[in-house]
Amino acid sequence: MKAESLKVSGVIPAAPEAVYAAWMSNKEHGAMTKTPEAQISARVGGKFSAGGGYMWGTTLELDPPKRIVQLWRTTEFPEEAPDSRLEVILEAAKGGTKITIIQTEIPAEQAASYRQGWIDYYFTPMKQYFAGKG
Repeated sequence: MKAESLKVSGVIPAAPEAVYAAWMSNKEHGAMTKTPEAQISARVGGKFSAGGGYMWGTTLELDPPKRIVQLWRTTEFPEEAPDSRLEVILEAAKGGTKITIIQTEIPAEQAASYRQGWIDYYFTPMKQYFAGKG
């Protein structure tokens, strides 16, 4: 089975510490993505689910507030597909935090959809969420 990968970045109007804390928080993850509350065990080896159960996986690495690495899959993955690897990189930047999503091992023909999904369901609502906190 052929796998794909993607890389997408955006700037969120908040400090890396705030973005990291929200990403790893049950309540704030749901609030910043305008979805039901997430279930996140904020530790290496911890399980998570978000988007009302649409996505789930296991946290592999944490380097607060710079990096989160997770095994990740959604309800759209074929059953036989391996989990994808998701890397979230947070860097201080002008205007807040540059967030970069690097996702590998995406099932064939799905990368374009997920690239747009990160923009529509993460970056855009996160910008609104953090702009409202300022």
